Amino acid sequence: MAWLRIALTDAEQAVVNAERDAHPDAHVRRKMLVLWLLHCGVTRAKAAEVACLGRATAQRYVAAYREGGLDGLRRWEVTGPVSALADHTATIRDSLSASPVRTVAEACDRIEALTGIRRRPTQVREFLAGLGFRWRRTRAIPIPPKKTSRTTSGTRRRSSTPN
Repeated sequence: MAWLRIALTDAEQAVVNAERDAHPDAHVRRKMLVLWLLHCGVTRAKAAEVACLGRATAQRYVAAYREGGLDGLRRWEVTGPVSALADHTATIRDSLSASPVRTVAEACDRIEALTGIRRRPTQVREFLAGLGFRWRRTRAIPIPPKKTSRTTSGTRRRSSTPN
């Protein structure tokens, strides 16, 4: 396979130059940076070094550009696993909005009662944060210090004498 020399048109240069700094996705910004460096005549190894990538990754970016153009570089097809609770999102949101819970453990119990799926408190906290719920810190309620009686307050002896 022959090396592909990157020669961008004026319109593509404007798009790449704008998106390498302002695109909302960091992966796309990095891809556009590599493409811009290659367009400027930098070697793939040097472009990969500047972008903190491996040379093989820079070559994959070039292959994506060759196959799909700039739209091929904008594509990011990484998907994570889908939560089992995702199907019950509306039910959980409605239930917790109608009667909020006080603790994460209570939220775990409520979710298990609604869906039949048991999750650990950390997982429930992350799931509910994704739904937009926030947790307030719970603390002990401050109370005044204990009052001591007069008989016990005067019985303390001082271990040192005043000068």
